[in-house]
Amino acid sequence: MCELYSKQETLALRRKHIAPSCKVFFAADPIKIVRAQGQYMFDEKGEEYLDCINNVAHVGHCHPEVVKAAQKQMELLNTNSRFLHDNIVEYAKRLSATLPDRLSVCYFTNSGSEANDLALRLARQFRGHQDVITLDHAYHGHLSSLIEISPYKFQKGKDVKKEFVHVAPAPDIYRGKYREDHTDPASAYADEVKKIIDEAHNSGRKIAAFIAESMQSCGGQIIPPAGYFQKVAEYVHGAGGVFIADEVQVGFGRVGTHFWSFQMFGEDFIPDIVTMGKPMGNGHPVACVVTTKEIAEAFSSSGMEYFNTYGGNPVSSAVGLAILDVIENEDLQGNATRVGNYLTKLLNKQKAKHTLIGDIRMKEKRVLLSADGPHRNVLKIKPPMCFTEENAKFMVDRLDEILTGLSTGLEEAVGAQTESVISEDTPCRTKMPEEAHSELLSESSPDPKENPSRKRNGLCTDKHSLLSKRLKT
Repeated sequence: MCELYSKQETLALRRKHIAPSCKVFFAADPIKIVRAQGQYMFDEKGEEYLDCINNVAHVGHCHPEVVKAAQKQMELLNTNSRFLHDNIVEYAKRLSATLPDRLSVCYFTNSGSEANDLALRLARQFRGHQDVITLDHAYHGHLSSLIEISPYKFQKGKDVKKEFVHVAPAPDIYRGKYREDHTDPASAYADEVKKIIDEAHNSGRKIAAFIAESMQSCGGQIIPPAGYFQKVAEYVHGAGGVFIADEVQVGFGRVGTHFWSFQMFGEDFIPDIVTMGKPMGNGHPVACVVTTKEIAEAFSSSGMEYFNTYGGNPVSSAVGLAILDVIENEDLQGNATRVGNYLTKLLNKQKAKHTLIGDIRMKEKRVLLSADGPHRNVLKIKPPMCFTEENAKFMVDRLDEILTGLSTGLEEAVGAQTESVISEDTPCRTKMPEEAHSELLSESSPDPKENPSRKRNGLCTDKHSLLSKRLKT
């Protein structure tokens, strides 16, 4: 593979010309990727890496059918989506067929951020309301309108939460306010949303929308308890607002049992607006908002024309159609179920084996994996959908090797510090092997609002909290 520059030259040029806030993976020793195929990526030396990060390359890197569709249409025509063309209407028809009947009107954009921004505009125009309820630790995109409703971002900076933004607790029954032992965590978490609505109304404010990922990604891979979305939708509709389901990361069959993640929660739950992106184009920039005719007509009645020059252009639509074909023809949704179940079994065995678990990255083992969550202690496993059982076994075996070494080092370190107990009001800095230090929770920033006595997922408070940690994937 011919390179323009050596790795060091590429790094130097990046530092000179690319904004410093645009971080690379594995910043201490970034990988220079020069090609990819399927679920594998290759660096400039030809070293192979198993890609467990790229939910963007949904059907596999450089899938030949997707490449062929893009090339064929590019050779023929690519133009402004305001011209009449068959691809965009065929794609809209095919997408709508995967959704409940009432979700039938499409707005094509270029990114998930654009889609979520447009979803907010639709929601606010619908009834003329302004306020938005979001979940704690949520992330919905990089536009200004989305940073404002993304606690994952605005809590890291100096921005103060805007008065029209209301933050509800993430419906996390593992570490959250209401846990698995609660008699009805779904109702308890939904009642927190109801409380926000009541307080907003008492202050003279009106709710435009509740927005949530169907499964919260950056917030720590949170799966809401059954019934939560239904109850929230009831409260939000009662307040004249709409429910926006963000499927930018979790849609297109990734959950296996259903094409859309929100469908996991029952046929009686249907969002008013669905946003999608990332996997939609397999790396090509295409995204979409799908909503009801009623909401679309209310948006149109404002008199403001909406168009997106590139959204849904002939090439983007051709790519999107090819991806839908590949998902169906290669049974990737079924593969997600089979491999996902197998991977879950393997990880449950690891959970029983390893009790000292933190922020692990596996680059040196030729596995690309990332971490997220409020304390960056949740492993995110989001490979291309062509991931196999053999890939799953390889990944878990490498994880086992790392955790075995890490657990041994931490147990020795904790034992050495047993006599010097630090009060729970003082951050604990447990010593650990040098090679593990940079990989374990080094990027964590404890939430100042969290009660230290309840904290189970920060750096540590005492020996017991360290020994009680569990892998959450």
